[in-house]
Amino acid sequence: MNNLINLLPAFVFLMVLLYVSYYIQKTSSSDRSKNFVKDYFIGGRTLGGFVLAMTTVATYSSVSTYVGGPGMAWQIGYGWLYMAIVQVVVVFLVMGVFGKRMALVAHKIDAVTVIDVIRSRYQNDTLANIAAGVIVLFFCATMVAQFVGAAKLFEAVTGFSYLTGLTLFGLIVVVYTTIGGFKGVAVTDAICAIAMLAGLAILFYSMLKTAGGYDAIMTHIQTADPAMLEPLSRGKMPLSLYISQWLLVGVCTLALPQSVVRSISYKDTKALSNAMIIGTIMIGAITLVATWIGVLSKGILTNPSIAAYGGSVDNITPRTIVACMSPFWAGVTIIGPIAATISTISSLLLTGSSSIIKDIYMNVQAKKGQIVTNDQVKKLSMACTLIMGLAVYFIAIVPPDLIWKINMFAFGGLETAFFWVMIFGMFWSKANSKGALWCLVGGVLSYCVTMALGIKVFSLHQIVIGIGVSLILFLLGNSLGQPTEEKVLRVFFPDQYED
Repeated sequence: MNNLINLLPAFVFLMVLLYVSYYIQKTSSSDRSKNFVKDYFIGGRTLGGFVLAMTTVATYSSVSTYVGGPGMAWQIGYGWLYMAIVQVVVVFLVMGVFGKRMALVAHKIDAVTVIDVIRSRYQNDTLANIAAGVIVLFFCATMVAQFVGAAKLFEAVTGFSYLTGLTLFGLIVVVYTTIGGFKGVAVTDAICAIAMLAGLAILFYSMLKTAGGYDAIMTHIQTADPAMLEPLSRGKMPLSLYISQWLLVGVCTLALPQSVVRSISYKDTKALSNAMIIGTIMIGAITLVATWIGVLSKGILTNPSIAAYGGSVDNITPRTIVACMSPFWAGVTIIGPIAATISTISSLLLTGSSSIIKDIYMNVQAKKGQIVTNDQVKKLSMACTLIMGLAVYFIAIVPPDLIWKINMFAFGGLETAFFWVMIFGMFWSKANSKGALWCLVGGVLSYCVTMALGIKVFSLHQIVIGIGVSLILFLLGNSLGQPTEEKVLRVFFPDQYED
């Protein structure tokens, strides 16, 4: 009976998301009949400030925000929280650096995806097609981590099997993403973001009540593991880890395709400005509270050995929820991390699908002189979204360990691929296609190889090698490549060509 009580809140929440997505699909049918690609992949550029902020926050926040991150905070202490502070600026960076410029360019060239912008800026199909392939590759890795994390949490809290949880929310998110498109995902993302914050608030209150208050928890930490109160945690949180994480989950995230594409979808400048403010507040609240909860979990799960909790930091949040809550409230609370998971998956599915259909297939057909009709695009896009989602679901049936590491690996790969390509492409008129191609291919290869072999420089995460190598290759290739045509530069840098 307790299992059913645990399951009910999450099941109802998922049904609500499914209905919302279906409703939006019905109300958007006329727009899709006119231009399916634009409506399905960027919502017809109609997002307001609140929904834009929430969908960006929900996309960035993932199962690692609830599971991996808090688990590391339980192990390390306040140092992990101080590191997480950098994530507060993510929405501001994405919207502030790329937002308005991306939207202006996208309107001029009628871009629907980030790859559209890259193709137009560098005039290189090889670069654009490889970039689209990189998106699909790393997105699949990220989605596997999301599926696994949410299913494990579901299993630990409800008592139902891992496969039951994976099937329940996994298939529902794949279906509602397929039918709802970008507009449906954006609205359900907003609902998910609110659910995330509510879940954190309930868990925080329950923890304080169970442990006898904040002072009692802090007294226990001070006595049992005082190193947790120090920024460096007596070696557990070295400066090299701070630098690595600030790059990995902070500065370099401004070029992530799944976030940048939202800059193409807003309806006006006011919406962008509101999104920057609301999004910054929300990402700060969700990320910092989730990480702080991880630290305070030390007052609930008091055994200092991670072996007592299954040998993985991924088990800390689920064990904390079970220890603090009745079955019903535990079921309510897991809506938050499930919401974080499915909002990330839905956004990645759409962006990945657009990379395959819009950026590769339709471009190849256009080169052949063949026209792809609106109905064909509709069928192909929805089929691609469905197949990709089901493929990731089947891969996740046999779950890997250390979800946050998988998530961070994919983050780093995408950042290495797109950071300099987007930064130089949007803000340096002398950047050319050879530099961009060398940067993307060489940077990603160096990142993956060093990750596989465990090679580091000064104990820094391999993102430093990836970003460094990609920068060097960009500058080298750029010096050997041909200048970009003036007609392209007039689109991207109109202020330099005022008549």
